Amino acid sequence: MRLLIVEDHDELVGMLRRLLAAAGFASDHAGTAEDALLMLEVGSYAAVVLDVGLPDGDGRDVARRLRARGDATPVILLTARGSVDDRVAGLAAGGDDYLVKPFAPEELVARVQALLRRSGLIADRAIACGNTSFDPATREVRVGGVPAVLHARELALFELLIQRRERVVAKAQIEAQLFGMEELLGSNAVEVGVHRLRRRLAEAGATAQIVTVRGVGYMLAEAGA
Repeated sequence: MRLLIVEDHDELVGMLRRLLAAAGFASDHAGTAEDALLMLEVGSYAAVVLDVGLPDGDGRDVARRLRARGDATPVILLTARGSVDDRVAGLAAGGDDYLVKPFAPEELVARVQALLRRSGLIADRAIACGNTSFDPATREVRVGGVPAVLHARELALFELLIQRRERVVAKAQIEAQLFGMEELLGSNAVEVGVHRLRRRLAEAGATAQIVTVRGVGYMLAEAGA
């Protein structure tokens, strides 16, 4: 899944992007309210991590404008102001969660995951396809009950496919969710990722297989089903 981080402190942005990548999230970055609104118009994001104190305005105004145009993308507000009135104002502006600085970066990752579960974007319990399962809480893949080792991008792809098991996921959707805007993609980036994941699953003895729907995308289904 792809997130948008709206924050003007580069050091914090770098740390958050590394932690989110380790948790399987691709991310884009906007340093101003204006850039954030533009990116949210042209891009699709699972959630927004939005700083309240931006160089060109209040992040809460970004949340208000999102909601005013009918955009229900989940928003976590970041701020150094932690009074009850500040939190209430942030939630009233359209924020779904509120995190006061300084915070443990790991807490932000956990809050993003919890918010996506509440939004129904990720499951809150293990999902199975054949003898292969995925636990959204631990992000662990098991084949026949045995943990399977996948690299971060392979794991993110598997999560996307198993969340939508037996449904076709378009190639464009995979690109949008697994790669940030700043990444330069080759024309076969998705195909390479699918090939590597297929090999990992086959080596582990998985009965879940990735089916290619030519000209459309990919689907995870149990072999022989």
